[in-house]
Amino acid sequence: MKILVFGAGVLGSLYGTRLFQSGYDVTLLARGMRFDEISENGVILEGALSGERTVSRVPVCDALTPEDDYDLIIVLVRADQVDDLLPMLAANKKSKSVLFMVNNPSGYSEWIKAVGKERILLGFAGAGGTRKNGVVTFHVVSPILQPTTLAEVDGAKTDRIKQISKMFKNAGFATTISSNMDAWQKTHVAWVSPVANAIIAAGGDGKALSQRPDLLHLLVQAIHEGFAVLNKLNIPITPPKLKIITTLPKGLTRFVFKLWSRSQHFDTIATRHTLAAYGEMKLLSERFQDIAKTSNIPTPALDQLHQYLLNTPLQK
Repeated sequence: MKILVFGAGVLGSLYGTRLFQSGYDVTLLARGMRFDEISENGVILEGALSGERTVSRVPVCDALTPEDDYDLIIVLVRADQVDDLLPMLAANKKSKSVLFMVNNPSGYSEWIKAVGKERILLGFAGAGGTRKNGVVTFHVVSPILQPTTLAEVDGAKTDRIKQISKMFKNAGFATTISSNMDAWQKTHVAWVSPVANAIIAAGGDGKALSQRPDLLHLLVQAIHEGFAVLNKLNIPITPPKLKIITTLPKGLTRFVFKLWSRSQHFDTIATRHTLAAYGEMKLLSERFQDIAKTSNIPTPALDQLHQYLLNTPLQK
């Protein structure tokens, strides 16, 4: 399989390199300074917890042309970057499949319009991290919490999605196939967006968040409100195991978030990502606000955390 990984940030670098190291024919698409970094120094990955560092000479390009022919294009960019890429993806009609591994709670009509329903695939990464001075520091999330998740738009378990799932597994990523990726993504944003907004409200510091009972209260209440919105709109909490967030006593849930927000794990996959991707966090929060309004139920905690996101001086 000839693969293009479109995007060479944290996730594009990690997934592209792991696939390359597993023997797949991979090219990374990077632009600007990132293209120069990879061309000169290779892709440098460092485990956030292990400190283990690898350098891989993954082939790199800086454009996708209409004549390029790939078996699979994996789009691994931030949600606020996708619209600028759609014309380039639409112009490339030779590539067989386009897998969007992007945060998106708002539906896939624009993506389908750009690349065609027969080519589009959906997914979400099971990892996070940060990039600084050319080094990608990453952490692969436990599959108990969030495996790499893949889907066809209609939820079918086709040979194509099974083959791609096997490919990711061969590269060392725990992988699952979802039958309802739209519900999965809406659920994901319903709890991740309040976490990101609470981090920003705490000044961009997870440990500071752990010491703010008021923000921990708002965070847990906002997740409850977000899940209530989904229930009102008949959108199933997906995967169902996430229902535990709102079935546990709120005091216990606050305690869990208090402990987690102090950890290096939280710093790597939540705090650093939130600070590096403020534009994406703002967009996702706005999109979930739009979804919440359609439910006609009050969401005061969600609204207050959203205002923190908009007004915190740290991000101006």
